[in-house]
Amino acid sequence: MTMTSRVKVVEVGPRDGLQNEATVALAAKVDLINALSNAGVSYIESGSFVSPKWVPQMADSADVLAQIERHEGVTYAALTPNMKGFDAALAARADEVAVFAAASEAFSQKNINCSISESLARFEPLMAAAQAADIRVRGYVSCVLGCPYQGEVPIAEVVRVAEALYEMGCYEISLGDTIGVGTPLHAQRMLAAVAEAVPMPQLALHFHNTYGQALANIAACLPLGVATIDSAVAGLGGCPYARGASGNLASEDLVYMLHGMDIETGIDLPALAQAGQAICQQLGHKTRSQVAQALLQQTSAE
Repeated sequence: MTMTSRVKVVEVGPRDGLQNEATVALAAKVDLINALSNAGVSYIESGSFVSPKWVPQMADSADVLAQIERHEGVTYAALTPNMKGFDAALAARADEVAVFAAASEAFSQKNINCSISESLARFEPLMAAAQAADIRVRGYVSCVLGCPYQGEVPIAEVVRVAEALYEMGCYEISLGDTIGVGTPLHAQRMLAAVAEAVPMPQLALHFHNTYGQALANIAACLPLGVATIDSAVAGLGGCPYARGASGNLASEDLVYMLHGMDIETGIDLPALAQAGQAICQQLGHKTRSQVAQALLQQTSAE
């Protein structure tokens, strides 16, 4: 398989990023999503319809989806863990929804209080409802390169869960290194194994940068033909399992690397960095993107 000439960047900052940050105003979330759309981002995970008791940062997701400026050709998606969440996402006009399962039995029990098999069974009515409503469903697999509770996760388990989500009807499976412990050859072996069960065009990577390995892991996987990568503008979202550590890979760093490899993304990098800078000002901290820091320093020096 040859390396792709274009990568779809799935921007998860407004959901996966902000749910691990201090709560920000509704207007700031709307401004962020609008700025990302204007920067050429074609897929934006815009909210999450989970219990506000567990994730208060996402309680205004319906309002966010109601107030954003929707651009033609941009997908505005939402995370929906159950039927209640799916119905709310549908009412809020989410273009797509996402469900999540773990490759680690220990993580599944700690995170959602049920086994992997039970979590997959819970999605069956949601998948049927999505098919009836003609809504596409994306599937996330957590802990594909390690678990905060059980440590090593067998690659065979990653394959099993990814294949189960694909067979249930998820059009794309995002493989998540939730705690960012993976290294390049491990990441490459994991992706190659999953691609034997799920076609490569239906696979995505979601690598956290806790140990600074995310870009190296992606670079190792690109030659296998993967063409969809998740990231968060400004590196939003710390890692909840490693105090003080960065969580999501910064979209600016990913786009800079891809453009340097002559891989197209359709994204305006300076505009992306400005979007990240604006939300970080709202959050009261600096951007975690090294590329954005360099670009912003150049701009201020001119």
